[in-house]
Amino acid sequence: MNEWSTLWRALTRVAGSVVLLFVCGGCATWTAPVSTDDAPLRQRAVSDTRQGARVSVAVLGADDSRRMIGADIGSSNIQPLWIEVENHTPQALWLLHSGTDPDYFSPLEVAWSMHTLLGGATNADIDSHLNKLGFKNPVPAGETRSGFLFANPDRQIKLVNIDLFASRTLIPFSLFLPVPDDAADPRFALTPFQYQQAAFTDYHDLASLRAALERMPRCATSENGETEGDPLNVIVIGKLGDIGAAMVRRSYRREMRKSDYSQWLFGRTPDVVLRKQAQAGALSTSLRAWLTPIRFNGDPVYVAQAGRPVGGRFAHHDTADDTLHDDVDEARNFLIQDMMYSGGLDKLGFVYGVGPSPQAQPRTTLNGAPYDTDGLRAVMFFATRPLSFANVEMLQWVPYLEQRESSTNREGGDAGK
Repeated sequence: MNEWSTLWRALTRVAGSVVLLFVCGGCATWTAPVSTDDAPLRQRAVSDTRQGARVSVAVLGADDSRRMIGADIGSSNIQPLWIEVENHTPQALWLLHSGTDPDYFSPLEVAWSMHTLLGGATNADIDSHLNKLGFKNPVPAGETRSGFLFANPDRQIKLVNIDLFASRTLIPFSLFLPVPDDAADPRFALTPFQYQQAAFTDYHDLASLRAALERMPRCATSENGETEGDPLNVIVIGKLGDIGAAMVRRSYRREMRKSDYSQWLFGRTPDVVLRKQAQAGALSTSLRAWLTPIRFNGDPVYVAQAGRPVGGRFAHHDTADDTLHDDVDEARNFLIQDMMYSGGLDKLGFVYGVGPSPQAQPRTTLNGAPYDTDGLRAVMFFATRPLSFANVEMLQWVPYLEQRESSTNREGGDAGK
């Protein structure tokens, strides 16, 4: 009996210690800030002025976060942005948070990430503090307002979209911002590939551009060039800010995985890799892109691979490799539809260049995964948002939409015979 009593007291002491750790953990992670002075952020903020509005934006580093928020919330994969809007227009402006990040965090979500079990008054103080920091809409005419928007993290360089909305008005900004804590970390070095100016060929008419795009290689290769990689089924044309803004608005984020380094083109691995996360953290649609040595009316031209992993949302989340799903045309078309909704797509066309590969005679990629394709490349031209579906011009190159309709009708007719 005495042994059981002793054991019970020991377990009670251990349980009490665990509860104490939970209760006190928040006291260690959050400290009420003494000052929320934004002067250091103003000094390094990136600013721009357009249509009577001026915006200034800075990414907070870990030290900024501890000083102004009371904790380093980067450990919770939250990247706080300081935003200031000066409204010199005659009407109130609204900052559209989802234009900056479709998956942004509300102030109380961020506060909850710092709550502790039985935090009581401390948790309430955290809620109050984060609510005060959040950017408040609208910004009245003639006034200036600043506050925080809590976004998902990017490394080294962050493209920040700022969309200011008023009656029949959208004032868009796209700003490239340094991420403070990554500046000295070689793991996050981002050095965009650049050609010598003399290496570029600048095309000024659609016919010559089309011919150049159809001459592009049909696939990437292995590093030694002996084995074909994934097909190059997408062309992206436009200023980097406009392209990036459209991708951000549809939740594409930079994410380079080990498997991406196996794809080579123009003697190098991809210049940028974007991924759109599927539901519940499932494997995502990917877009690997290379800058080409051509331009169209001065705008950069990128050739890219659009693909989805085999199994999609039903694949194992911990897989080490992205095996290409065999219907690459579906991934290409998904990307097109996504960009239709981005507000930045200006023109769309299709060209030859990949080469058809029917289901009965599939080609294979580096790891032996089979795929089939109609052999077409989607060519997407981007411009500064806002654009709508009605603004998108369909180029009369390869009449893809008519081809698909005819193919569908033939399939339906055959099925009825």
